[in-house]
Amino acid sequence: MSVYNRIAVVINRVLMHVWYDKNFWQLFLVPFSAAYQLIYRCRRAAFGNGLLPTYRSPVPVLVVGNISVGGTGKTPLCIWLISKLAAYGYRPGIVCGGYRGKADFWPQQVRSDSDWTVVGDEAILIARQVEGIPVAVGPVRSDSIEALVTNYDVDIIVSDDGLQHYALERDIEIAVIDGVRRLGNGRCLPRGPLR
Repeated sequence: MSVYNRIAVVINRVLMHVWYDKNFWQLFLVPFSAAYQLIYRCRRAAFGNGLLPTYRSPVPVLVVGNISVGGTGKTPLCIWLISKLAAYGYRPGIVCGGYRGKADFWPQQVRSDSDWTVVGDEAILIARQVEGIPVAVGPVRSDSIEALVTNYDVDIIVSDDGLQHYALERDIEIAVIDGVRRLGNGRCLPRGPLR
């Protein structure tokens, strides 16, 4: 196991203890959590009041995300939704952030044989599960949507893990919650797991 992976495992264990067990460490994080909430509220209000620009897709956008840190099953739900939409006659496309991808330019089209170091491993997992459905990745969701709408005949977009991307206007939001861990201690980052 690499040093990076060992450090990640230790940090994960510490955070799980702070976020999901009752302990006094949470008290030290109260000011940081308050600052996070203030920044979050200001940012959301800026997008909501038109102070920061938003993007409206020419086709409906369905966003799947979570309000807590960590895996909650967003990607499997996106894959299932895409399959159902296609079965009902829609022409869906999917966008995601390309987390851990190292592309020289964005957005990137993702195929089942794409290089995971370029587009991220999660995007390839999606592309392999929804063969024939266009997938685009990039840190700016609007650019990915534009690439799909321009190059494919899509009539609905599913955004994987896009709940906190307020610059992207959406028609439907689905928040996925972990059925076991639930909302942890119910506190916002870094005092708890909530975003």
